[in-house]
Amino acid sequence: MYYPYFRGKQFELITIRETASILAKSGFVPIIEPVKEALGGLKKTLEAVVDADGAAIVIVNPFHGDYAGAGESISALLTESFTGKENILVGILLKEGMSTEEILSCCDNHGGHQLTLIHAGFLEAKELAGALGGRVQSMRHAFFDPICGKLYRKHFQSEHRVLIRDGFQRRINREHPDLELFSDLHVTFNEEGMTGFGDFLTVGDDYSETGGPAYAIAIHLTYIDKNKDDAMYVFHFKSTRQDTPKDPAGKFAEALEKMIRELNKSGSQVQDTPAVREFRALHMKGHFPGLGYIKKLSMQHHIQTLADFFPK
Repeated sequence: MYYPYFRGKQFELITIRETASILAKSGFVPIIEPVKEALGGLKKTLEAVVDADGAAIVIVNPFHGDYAGAGESISALLTESFTGKENILVGILLKEGMSTEEILSCCDNHGGHQLTLIHAGFLEAKELAGALGGRVQSMRHAFFDPICGKLYRKHFQSEHRVLIRDGFQRRINREHPDLELFSDLHVTFNEEGMTGFGDFLTVGDDYSETGGPAYAIAIHLTYIDKNKDDAMYVFHFKSTRQDTPKDPAGKFAEALEKMIRELNKSGSQVQDTPAVREFRALHMKGHFPGLGYIKKLSMQHHIQTLADFFPK
């Protein structure tokens, strides 16, 4: 149903490992695009998914990061360690500029795994669907929105069709509004002719190797508004000081204080997730765990919020 899209950075992989049981219990399937050369973290993550009786999709031809254009080591890892693990699926990323022949070759090279085609800019839908023939129906298909319109998507009919929409608006932290709409796709994906939906959590689709100096610290927290047709919104709790990159710990405390005030309001619709309780503990202790850790808690909260929304 829910297919969160991760790039395989350290804290994203940790997020998957620490929420593996929640993902599995809810039937959520993370999509992982490995971006770092060391694959130990990816292997450990997939083992956690398997141990939890969950499922994951691993992209073998990443577009970003260390493996851009050269995913042989990823394929080798899946072959050596996860052959026969039916719930570890191979994902093939279809970008603009790829040829139908390249895609077919990649499919043939991974015939031992269930395949997911991730449509992310490839243009020749009719040609590819014709070349795949009956295999189209046995594959999963994930479509990037708005790149893949309905005319493109109609060529790939199967039991598993997922629409991935980036609900996180990427800006420098100080330019975020306090609150904005994140997405309604979790309640409308059926109307789009899909059996599932995905997003890029509270990180967004834009990829960068490093974040650069943070003049403002922001904590991103999603919630589902029952008074607005269950649309999802995101709070951006920002530090008060935003003029220099100094004192990230102090700025985190400023942003966290704003979060706690919002959480303590009567009628707050933010789910009391384990991540929220950890934010409260950090507030009590006055501790700054680092920016990566904050992103991890934000992603974990997002996953738990969606897990709580859908009936088990």
